[in-house]
Amino acid sequence: MQLHEHYLTRVTALDGAARAFALNSTGVVAELQRRHDTFPAATAALGRLATGALLLGALLKEDDHLVTIRIQGGGPGGTLLASANGAGTVRGLIANPHPDVDQVHDGKLNVAGVVGKNGQLTVTRDLGMRHPYVGTVELVSGEVGEDLAHYLARSEQVPSAVGIGVFVQAGGEVCAAGGYMVQLLPDVADDVAARIEAAIRSLPHPTTMLRQGDSPEDMLNRIFGPLEYDVLARTPVRFACPCSLDRAERAILLLGAGPIAEMIEQSRASGEVALSCEFCRERYLFSTSHLQQLRDRRAEHNQ
Repeated sequence: MQLHEHYLTRVTALDGAARAFALNSTGVVAELQRRHDTFPAATAALGRLATGALLLGALLKEDDHLVTIRIQGGGPGGTLLASANGAGTVRGLIANPHPDVDQVHDGKLNVAGVVGKNGQLTVTRDLGMRHPYVGTVELVSGEVGEDLAHYLARSEQVPSAVGIGVFVQAGGEVCAAGGYMVQLLPDVADDVAARIEAAIRSLPHPTTMLRQGDSPEDMLNRIFGPLEYDVLARTPVRFACPCSLDRAERAILLLGAGPIAEMIEQSRASGEVALSCEFCRERYLFSTSHLQQLRDRRAEHNQ
């Protein structure tokens, strides 16, 4: 599967009575699996969340606006979090990438077993204003897609159909990931809504469609028919993390004189100290002299 196939399509449908989004996120989820070394069921859980974040990110009006989804379901995977922007980039993490749980349950990857079913899903939208918008709902299944649909209906009063999937081979390779989100707006006719809802119920699983070679547009064709929607944009999707050496340095400067002194002592004993980004697992190494420079910079700034 080529990288250029990994994109999200935004459309308006039914003469403006619906909006819909579909994407192939296989490359994104494969990169998350590589960076976090997740077990298969954890790969599916984190991959579904990242795919959902990309779908919600498609609703953002500006590329630098950010949506973050956090799930705390009480499962052995711990907290899961994914952040996406309007430009199609996403990053994510799972507290425990190796949860002690059966990887398969009832013939499918045991996502709910990793996530848990007793907890909350929280969506935070940072729109560049003074305070972000935050909405929280109780989990309904721990399967992620159903929980996102529940959030949209309860917290934002937008009835939505959300289909998200991740197909992982027994050896851990991500073979397919992606999904769709369809939102019927209030002025849609009842008979049209019933037809669209029936089409969605009859859809194959998202990963079945992707493994058959369906593009995001093909998924939407199955729902609306090829003549009943207009493509607004096609956006490549990719994993991206804004961490950097400069940000790592700033994090150390914020620690204060005492913790920096402790890091200097650790570096003298081991040769260097490493800071790791939780989202992308990149490691930033700091030698004793580098830490001393940061200590001196902090002292000069505070004079």
